[in-house]
Amino acid sequence: MDLQYLREYCLSKKGVTEALPFDESTLVFKVAGKIFLLTNIDAFDAINLKCDPELVTELREQYEAVVPGYHMNKKHWNTIKMHAGLPSKLILHWVDHSYEMVVKGLSKKERESFIEE
Repeated sequence: MDLQYLREYCLSKKGVTEALPFDESTLVFKVAGKIFLLTNIDAFDAINLKCDPELVTELREQYEAVVPGYHMNKKHWNTIKMHAGLPSKLILHWVDHSYEMVVKGLSKKERESFIEE
C-alpha cells in the first residue's frame, strides 16, 4: 500500500479532513476535528492508529509490525510498520476501526450526522 492509496481511502470516509498541524512531514487525518490516523509523508514507513484499549495488547502480541503508538498514548494508540508485509486489507480494517473509535467517542448529536444518509 502506498501513501496516495491510504490518503484516498481515508478521505473517502464521511467527515474526514487532512492537515499538517505539527510540521511539514506529519500528515494527520481527522474526523469531526479528532485525529484517527497520523503518518510521516517523507518516509511513510509507519502509521499511528487509534485502537480499542482491549485490543491494543492483543494486536501487539499477534503482529510483530504492531508496536505501541509512537509519541502517542500507548493505551489507545498503535504504530503499524508499513513495510512489514501485512496485507493491505488488514491495515485498512484497522484504519476503519480507528475511524469508528473516534466517531464512537463523539457526542450523540455529532455521531448521528455520521449515521444518516
